[in-house]
Order: sequence, then structure tokens, then C-alpha cells
Amino acid sequence: MNLALINIKQLLTVAAHGGRAKRGSEMSDLGVIENSAVLIENEKITWIGKMEELAMASMKETDVLDCIDKVVMPGFIDSHTHLLFAGSREDEFSMRSAGSSYQEIAAAGGGIQNTVDKVRESSKRELKKNARRWLGAMMRQGTTTIEVKSGYGLDMENEIKMLEAINELQAEEVMTVVPTFLGAHAVPAEHRSNRDAYVREVTDRMIPYVAKKKLAAFCDVFCENGYFTVEESRSILLNGKKQGLLPKLHAEELAGSGGAELAAELGAVSADHLEHVSDSGIAALARASTVATLLPGVSFFLNHPYAPARKLIDAGVPVALASDFNPGSCMSYSMPLMMTIACTQMRMSPEEAITASTINGAAALNLSDSIGSIEVGKKADLILLNLPNYKFLPYHFGENHVSKIVKNGVVLEV
Repeated sequence: MNLALINIKQLLTVAAHGGRAKRGSEMSDLGVIENSAVLIENEKITWIGKMEELAMASMKETDVLDCIDKVVMPGFIDSHTHLLFAGSREDEFSMRSAGSSYQEIAAAGGGIQNTVDKVRESSKRELKKNARRWLGAMMRQGTTTIEVKSGYGLDMENEIKMLEAINELQAEEVMTVVPTFLGAHAVPAEHRSNRDAYVREVTDRMIPYVAKKKLAAFCDVFCENGYFTVEESRSILLNGKKQGLLPKLHAEELAGSGGAELAAELGAVSADHLEHVSDSGIAALARASTVATLLPGVSFFLNHPYAPARKLIDAGVPVALASDFNPGSCMSYSMPLMMTIACTQMRMSPEEAITASTINGAAALNLSDSIGSIEVGKKADLILLNLPNYKFLPYHFGENHVSKIVKNGVVLEV
């Protein structure tokens, strides 16, 4: 199918010009083209330019989408989610509102273990049915690619059940779904008296099976006090890396732990959270190719400190934004809302927030060679926005501005 988007009021290419991600001042360059057009053939972008340069007469057998008064940009890349879950945790929200801490709720039987119990009780079919509802809602708000983690099974049977469900969703749904193995999300209740046995379960049984069956692209660990130590995280991630699972890391969310330094040491694709990252951790990430994936919705929802986005960007670390959609610490999948919070609370500019939600999010999934920007040769994953200009996107929050979505070159109605 051939498709032409014409009369685009404002086109944000977010072009990386061959780079994997944007750093520093590059994050402010959105590659804006006014009064422009985009040509798509066989799911890929073949031409970008000004309307006056477009040869309309040569566009035979091409469907035309008039984008007059529209802002067009790459679809959002949500590079950190826990979308596959069962049940809900509004009771914990009420407890936090009354003053209970994240750790106190977990000690009382809430937190991750709460969702683990519900996932273990659910069939793969039930998990997929629940996930499809969220996937559709996310796409209507402009998200075209997401990462989905396991980590609510925490035993061999249920972690595999989750990963199989995530892979089936990728095959069955329009959304691009990237699976991540997070068996080391927490030590399950049945192993708390012998956590070493659970670490061995992850390294010796789960990782080899996941790798052999190609059920995940990445291996992630919750490197945090009370969850997995730096030493345990290193062992798990190295085991995964040896078997082809690229490392990711939950790091420095609840306290400084050295997780950022570990991510840099291992060449992790991304280090996520970083609310308590140290100056030495920022310096280590700046020397590495690791993307800092920041999750402003979590800080907003839990009333926790925000990650130092300004320090990370100014140090030259490529920064991405993601929702961390999950039932416990961020019950929101709205990428525009994450951008607004990043601008108001983390001192990011609208331009930086857009870059962080597109090309840098793609880099955090090792996919920026094919998605995340509007460049010739890349997949045509675009969104059309009813906006006077792109700065309205984080400015006018709480409103869905998406009018149409182009996914793999096909126009989808919202």
C-alpha cells in the first residue's frame, strides 16, 4: 500500500541522522518542517519534504491523507511497562493516601506480591484479555510501540506463562510489543527464607529456557535495597547476557544503590527509574551508551522524588520517558501526561520530552534504527494531532489530541 500525508501543518521528524539516540542539546532539535508531506510505501517512509517539492502527478495508485491543520510526529514509544497483570490495587492507593510507605505496604502483604498472587491464579487467556483492553487504550492515545515485562509470576511456570502471553499479543495485535524477562522483580514469599535458591532458579532454570525459546529480548532486574543486591543483579544479568538476553536494570528508585554504575559496567541498554542516582552514577552513564529511562508518573503517583532529568541531560546522558504502567506505582499509560509531568516537575523542555518519548524510547528498546523518528527507510509509525503547534502537546494536558494513527503505513481511526 502506498500512502501520502499532505498539507502537514507541522512535521516533527525527530531525526537522529544515523545516531542511536539523542544526547544533550541534540534532544532539543525536533527537525521541524512546516507545510510538509510524507510518502510511505510498503510500510516504510520513502520521502519527506516541503509541499511545494512534492510531485503530486507522480503519485499514481497512492492513497492521500490530508493533514491540514495537523501536527504529525512519530508514535510514542513506551519503553517501560508492566502491562500484563491481573487485579488492581486501589486499596494500597488508599493506604498511601493515609500515609503508609511503599515498604510498609509491601510488608503488610501488598506491593508486588499482591499482584503475583493474582497473576498466578489467572490463565494466560485471562491475562491477554485484560492486556488487550490496555493496549487499545494506549494506542488511542498515540503509543505505537511498548515494552512489556514479566515479573508477576516469580516462578518458572508463571514467568513462562507471562512471556508466552506477551509474545502472543505481539503476534496478534497491531501494537508493536517488546517482551522483557523480569524474573528478578522480587523474591517471592515462598523463597524469602532462602533467597539464594531463588536467584539460582532465575539464573539456572528460567534464563536458559527463556533464551532457548526466544521468549524475550531483554533481561531486567529490580536492583534495589530489599529486592536484589548489586552482586545478585550482576550475576543474573551476566547470565542473561551470555545467552543473548540484553541487560536492562531497575536502578536507584527507592535509594542510591550503585545500580547506575552497574548498568554502565554491563553495557545495559537502559537504566530505568534513577530517582536517587548519584553524581558518579550519572558520570558512568554519560560514558556509556546506556539510555536513562525516567518514569515521572511513578514519582507523581507515589509522591516520591523525581529523577534529576536536567543533570542527566546536561551531562550528555540520552534520556527517555516511559509510563511504567502497572497496578501499584503508576496506574496510567498516558505518554502525553508523562511529558507534562516531565516538563513541570523535572525541568525538561517540550522538545526534550518529545525526543525522550520517541527516538530515545526506541533506543531504550534497541529499535531506533527502525522506529522512533520520521526518516527515509524507517517504519511508518506516525500520529496526527489536533494541535496549533507541538508545544501544546504537554501544555494542554488531560486531553487526547490524537486524531489518527498511521501504524506500519496503515491509517487507523482513533
